Amino acid sequence: MTATAEASATATSNAVRPVRFHQVGKAFGQGRKSVVALEGVNLDVAAGEFVCLLGASGCGKTTLLNLVAGLDKPTSGRIELSSSRPAVVFQEAALMPWLTAAGNVELPLRLAGVSKAARRAKAAELLELVRLGGLGDKRPHELSGGMRQRVALARALASTTDNTESGSGAGSASGKPSLLLMDEPFSALDAITRDVLQGELLRIWRATGTAILFVTHDVREAVRLGQRVVLLSSRPGRVVREWDVDGLSGAGETGAVDEINGALRKVISSHAAA
Repeated sequence: MTATAEASATATSNAVRPVRFHQVGKAFGQGRKSVVALEGVNLDVAAGEFVCLLGASGCGKTTLLNLVAGLDKPTSGRIELSSSRPAVVFQEAALMPWLTAAGNVELPLRLAGVSKAARRAKAAELLELVRLGGLGDKRPHELSGGMRQRVALARALASTTDNTESGSGAGSASGKPSLLLMDEPFSALDAITRDVLQGELLRIWRATGTAILFVTHDVREAVRLGQRVVLLSSRPGRVVREWDVDGLSGAGETGAVDEINGALRKVISSHAAA
C-alpha cells in the first residue's frame, strides 16, 4: 500500500497532534535487494510535547524524521500532519556561508515572501531568543560551533511558523501548532558546549511551546530533554517501548537512564544475535 501524508482539516485545539504515524513503513529498493528501514510504526506527538527517539545505529530514526519533513515518502501506512511546516535541525548547522547570521535566519521567511521589515524584525527576535542578539551581522565562519547551531535553531524556528506577517511563536496565523525535528544536533559538539545547548534548548522549548521530535543515541540526553522517550527496535525499526520521563531528577532520572540503557542493550543484542 502506498502511503500518503495528509494535512488535517480539523480545527486546531489543544487536542491536535502535530504529527501522527499510522502503521508507517519504509523500504529502500525493490525485490530481494530491498532494505526495510521501518515497519508498522505507530506514534504521535502532542502539541508542545518534547519526544526523544532512541535506538541503535541504522534503526530508522533519521528516516522517520525525513518522512515527517517530506524529504522522503513512506512505502506503507500514513503520516498525518496537523502542524505548520516542520523544520529540521541537523548534526551540522548547514548555514549559508555567504549570508550573515541574520540573513540565514531570514532565509525561510524571504523564500515565503515575507516583507523585508517583517523578516528582519522576526530574525532579530529569534536571535535574541537563542542569545545571539547583536551578532546578526556575523558570518558563520566568525561564530563558534555552538553559536552556529544556535543560528540553525533560530532559522528552524523561523521556518516552523506559517510565515505570515502575524505568524509568531509556537502557533501561527492559522492556529496550527509548530513542529521542530532535530537529528542529533549536538553530537558534533564538545561536552561542555553540548551541555550548555541542551539547557538552552529546554529554555527555548518552554518559551515557544514548539513540539519537538528529537533523535539521539545518548540515553542521558534523551531523559534530560524529553518528556517522553520512545525506543525503536533494530532494523526494521518498530516502536518497542516508551517511557514518561517528564520532570525526573536525581535518583528518578538515574533510574530511568539505567532502565532505558538496559532496554537499549537488549535491542542491540537481539539484533546482533539474529
